[in-house]
Amino acid sequence: MSEPLKRPKFWGSQAASGLALISPTALYAVLLLAAPLAATLVYSMMTDGYLTILPRFQLCNYIGTCHSVLADGTVSPESYLGAWSDPIVRTLMARSLLVSILVTAATVLLAYPVAYFVSFNVEASRKSLWLFMITIPFWTSYVIRVFMWNVMISRTGVINSVLQGLHIITDPLQMSFTLQAMVITLAHAYAPFAILPIYVALEKIDRSLLEAGQDLGETRFTTFLRVTLPLSMSGVIAAVLIVFIPTIGDYVTPNLIGGGKIPMIANMIEKQMLKADNRALGSAIAVSAMVVVGVVSLIFLALNRRYLKGPK
Repeated sequence: MSEPLKRPKFWGSQAASGLALISPTALYAVLLLAAPLAATLVYSMMTDGYLTILPRFQLCNYIGTCHSVLADGTVSPESYLGAWSDPIVRTLMARSLLVSILVTAATVLLAYPVAYFVSFNVEASRKSLWLFMITIPFWTSYVIRVFMWNVMISRTGVINSVLQGLHIITDPLQMSFTLQAMVITLAHAYAPFAILPIYVALEKIDRSLLEAGQDLGETRFTTFLRVTLPLSMSGVIAAVLIVFIPTIGDYVTPNLIGGGKIPMIANMIEKQMLKADNRALGSAIAVSAMVVVGVVSLIFLALNRRYLKGPK
């Protein structure tokens, strides 16, 4: 009798089980993340036509021989040269970076004390309740939360009405349509995203290390600077990236809070892709923005790599 065929060692192994476990998630990521990104990259290298996009790549023409009309009526080289040479795009990219950095700094600086309080000062039996309250803003739509800020800070909104009712001010303050209002709104919207990773990092800290520091004569403040803060930096780094990356591509807040007067790079992409029907240029701007975000994020990670390695 012939021996039965042996199944390859791969099948039934831990590697095969792990692959089968992540396959649905990997397929989901490929279909909903990788495919749109690949389509955007392909579009960015094509030629924009009248109400359509022509399947003709422009890599050979990026020296400036092929031109297209931008939204403001100026003529610039197509796609990437059009994105990189247009001063409007550069201005919006710089503004988006500035807003995102300010929002990230404000959010993380305000989120850390909240996470620290919940981790170190709240009883273990009530921490779940505090985390539940922190996630309450997620119950409503992001657009509704932004719109409510617009209602609060308008000239006839709650803040101005209260200040005038207390006779603190006589004329309403102009808070809408400002960069500061956009930063405050975005910081509030992304606060839970910063609180949760910092809280998780703080919860992992061995409390005996803090007690040892104080036993050696350190004050609570110096113990925080030399022990707590370095050990929680992994959560801070995660919070920075979680807030920085999406805020730079936000376009709802500039429309509702900024009134369209303080556009960001995402608003330019939306204008090119939908209103101007220039998917090639819009895709090139989107790819350029992703590259800028990726470079800034990698620089930030490189500067903080010692914290990512964890304690020795």
